[in-house]
Order: sequence, then structure tokens, then C-alpha cells
Amino acid sequence: MPRPFARTVTAALALVAPVAVLPLTSPAPAAADSVVIGGSPVRVADSPWVVALSSRDRFGGTRSGQFCGGVVVDRSTVLTAAHCLGEEVLGVPLRKMSDLKVIAGRDDLGTSTGREIPVREATVNPKYDSTSNSGDVAVLRLADPLPQGYVIRMAGAGDPAYEPGTRAAVYGWGDTTGSGDYARTLRAANVRVLPDSTCEKAYPGSSDGTYTPASMLCAGEVKGGRDACQGDSGGPLIARGRLIGLVSWGSGCGRAESPGVYTRISGVAQDMPLRG
Repeated sequence: MPRPFARTVTAALALVAPVAVLPLTSPAPAAADSVVIGGSPVRVADSPWVVALSSRDRFGGTRSGQFCGGVVVDRSTVLTAAHCLGEEVLGVPLRKMSDLKVIAGRDDLGTSTGREIPVREATVNPKYDSTSNSGDVAVLRLADPLPQGYVIRMAGAGDPAYEPGTRAAVYGWGDTTGSGDYARTLRAANVRVLPDSTCEKAYPGSSDGTYTPASMLCAGEVKGGRDACQGDSGGPLIARGRLIGLVSWGSGCGRAESPGVYTRISGVAQDMPLRG
């Protein structure tokens, strides 16, 4: 099985060549109409809860220093993937990050529109396991609150939004082809929630990760072509107007029979307070 990877831009690579970071595996080409892998541009005004994580010190000024995505779940609270805040991604320990910010209301990362809000506190899920990738969530507390209209509701346990076959959308500014072609503008791709059995078959367990239904969610297309990719980590998976997942990991981008794996929001809510 190809090696699964977290869908994040690493600091070391981004500082050298921010638009040429290659995935660890070679994915099949994306469908022509198909983020992200298989997506299309969307307006932040229509999805204001989607935000970008930024550090110009670590990732340079290109694309506003974006390296991961996030989602607003409370006026002063943003969720992202735990692995986005790891030293492997940031290049330094989290405690040494001096300019971690959340960018809200910005479609095009090459502009200065919207707001850049400093993160006053960042907490990684204490139950996050980097070996299995389970519990991949972190909470960011903002220095200044956003308007209530930026907040999206989280789906709780038993919500029908988690049911297999449900239409969903994944958002991000990440790689759009699987070959290091990073988007400047926000994009979204339509996917479907897949049965846990599909992901259990694709990722039965190894040192690279294990699909665990309790804290993970499977989404994509069985035939491939629509998926999240590098740089999309921490971004939201939305179904029925509610947040059900965060971009976490997978094997390649848009590969057939290798769907994206997301942090299941209802599965990690009990591990730590997700709201302010």
C-alpha cells in the first residue's frame, strides 16, 4: 500500500519552494471538473467559517504564509488538525511560534483582504496519536472575536450528516492536482460520506496509520478524482450545513479506492472542549 500522509505543507519545504512541494506518493490525475483535488473556486463570503492558518516567519509571504486550514466553531475558537501544529510541520516547537495567525474573510491569499487575527492560545488534543493518526484535532483561541455569522454548527453523535451516502463538501487552499499546484483562492470539492468499511479496507493498519471509526470519518469517491490534498489539513468537511470532519490524512490525492480520512467531530468532542 502506498504510504499515507498528512495533508500539510511542511515548514522546511515551504521556505525553500512554497509552490513546489510534492506529495509523498504519486496520485492519479484529478478529474478535469474536479480542490483541493476535483474542486472549483468558491467565495469566502458564502462560507465565512473557512479560515487559513498562517505564519510568514515559517512559510514566507507567498500565499499569506498559509500552511493549513481551519474552521470557526465559536466567535473566538477555531478548530484545525493536531498534526498542523507539530514540529514536523512548523519546523520548530509550537511554543516557539511567534506569529501564528488565523486569516478570515480572504478568498485570494495573494491579497490583504479580510482579517489576520493572532492566536492567543493553541491546544493540541492530549489524546492525539501521531502513529495511528487518531484524535487529530487542535483548538485555537483567537485574540479578537469574529462576528457570529462566521460560526458553523458542529454535528453531534448520531447526526444524520454522518450517514454513508450523504453529500458533503471539503474546503481548502491546498494542492489542486497532487503535483504541488497550490491554489491562491479558496476551493471546494463535492464528495460523499463513505461507509467505515470502505476506509477500514483501504487503511487496515500499519506504522503509517490506522482507520479508526471512533475518531475518523471516510469521505470521497470510490472511483477517486475528488479529494483533499497537501495544504488542506485542518480544513472543514461540511454536510447538511454542519461541520462533520477536519481534513486529516490519506494515501495520495484523488486515488481510486484510497479515500480521504477526516477527524470525526463527534468522536473528538469528548476529548477536549471544542468551544470557548
